[in-house]
Amino acid sequence: MSAIDHYINDLIARGAAEAREEGSAATEAHHLLLAIATVEGTAAHRVLTAAGLGRQAIRDALDREFEHSLSATGVSLASHDLPKPFRDPRDHPGLGATARLALERGFAAAKGKKDLRPAHLLRGVLSTGVGTVPRALALAGVDRAGLIDRVEETLTRESW
Repeated sequence: MSAIDHYINDLIARGAAEAREEGSAATEAHHLLLAIATVEGTAAHRVLTAAGLGRQAIRDALDREFEHSLSATGVSLASHDLPKPFRDPRDHPGLGATARLALERGFAAAKGKKDLRPAHLLRGVLSTGVGTVPRALALAGVDRAGLIDRVEETLTRESW
């Protein structure tokens, strides 16, 4: 297997672990974003950390997005005691629609598999215009378009 194959397998496994930790039945794009933020030594990781988006900052932004989404329906986390998510260590969350779409977009951003790098996958996760990831980044004050531009610049300068 090539380095990118190992990276993709690791990314999906880490994303599934994030989903399981959250009690989610599926691995979604935001789980992949958390996973990308944990794999050091890649241009994708460097772009995220340069923007102040380490794993914890992303987790905090996702938590704010969850709270904000609940409040839009009239539910306040402060006034409700939500149960902790059930985490069965035997669960293996499959890829959800947003994760599949993010991966497809990342693959499409590369000229071919030999050109595919972690930054392409980050590009795929960031490129969706609607959903949890763009809402969380907006609530965190992140310029998503600017972040995508930095990913694009990185793809022209760095090999991995």
